Amino acid sequence: MVPKAGRTPTREGLLSYMEGKIAKWWMPDDVVVVQEIPHTATGKIQKTTLREQFKAYRFPA
Repeated sequence: MVPKAGRTPTREGLLSYMEGKIAKWWMPDDVVVVQEIPHTATGKIQKTTLREQFKAYRFPA
């Protein structure tokens, strides 16, 4: 997720916001805030770049 200018979302705030809006089995295990999402020239999200960027990421215990 990329925050709007002047906003600083928190992991707990985002998860609590989604809690009543989506099913429990669709709830994400974790939320990561990034400054920019990489896109291709045609505007698609570069999933391979994101996977490489978060390759060493581990979920909080």
